[in-house]
Order: sequence, then C-alpha cells, then structure tokens
Amino acid sequence: MNNWYVITGAPSSGKTTIITSLEKKGYRVVHETARAYIDQELKKGFTIQEIQKDKKFFQDEIMKMKIEAEKKLNVRDMIFLDRGIPDTCAYYMLHGISFDLNLREVARRCSYKKVFLLDNLPYKSDYARVEDQQQQNKLYEFLEETYQGFGLEIVKVPVLPVKDRVCLVLNNL
Repeated sequence: MNNWYVITGAPSSGKTTIITSLEKKGYRVVHETARAYIDQELKKGFTIQEIQKDKKFFQDEIMKMKIEAEKKLNVRDMIFLDRGIPDTCAYYMLHGISFDLNLREVARRCSYKKVFLLDNLPYKSDYARVEDQQQQNKLYEFLEETYQGFGLEIVKVPVLPVKDRVCLVLNNL
C-alpha cells in the first residue's frame, strides 16, 4: 500500500481549496489532472466545448495522465491527490461511457491509504466546469459507489469552514 490520500468530490465541492491549504501547510500535493489537461488544450487554442466534445476521448486522456503521474510518485511519500484514478471511472458512469476491464484492473490496483469525499458546496461554474447541479449530485453518488466498490476507506467531509475541513482531513490520517 502507498502513503497517498485522495481528496475527491463533485465539481465545486472545495477540492482545490483543500489541496491548496494542505500545500500551504507544507504537505506534498498533486493537483487535478483534468484541469491541467484542460489548461494545456486551451493554450493550444481549443475551446472548452471542443476539448470535452468527445467525452470518452477526454476521460481516456485524463486516465492516461493520472496513471503516468502516479507511476512517478514514491509509494513511501505522504501525498495528497486532487482526485484519484477511480474518479475517472465515476465520470465514465456519469456520461454513460462503457469502459473495458483493463481500466477496471488499473483502478483496482489503486491502493490509496484513505479517500476523503467532500460534501457538495453550492455549485459555481468556472471556465473548466461543464457539469450542472444535477450532474454534480449524481457524480457525488458515483464517486462514493466507485471508491467503495474498490474497497477503499472513505471519510466523508461535511460542509464546514475550510480550516475545519482541513483539520478533519489531518485528524483522520
């Protein structure tokens, strides 16, 4: 088992805020892969609609990037990840995309120490989000189902002030 912790939740649940707070406290973090991919493609001149037009291609690219990023991490280092590999499985479910057993095997090999599932905050759109409030709620359910399905320990993080959410995470390592 590695020494990695996943911070996950639906869009607009405060993941980036928690990850940034942990980073400011000196913890090693890995920022969200999907946002990095979107930023990379926007710099090439693509619109968010063009980037996410083919949902399967988009999610496949995110999965490849996550797998490659995690291969480079030391299993002994304590690291907080903004989303884990099983998040992509939840997104496949959200968009009704079938995925092959190979992907399931990759996700099963994820041995995160613990998963922190953030309760939804009021939905706020931004340049990278294309989901709506209904999809936000459905994705939360799929995330919980996916991580539980892979036998990973989930700690639910309720809506609290940021400092209290960060304390809850740190107190549950």
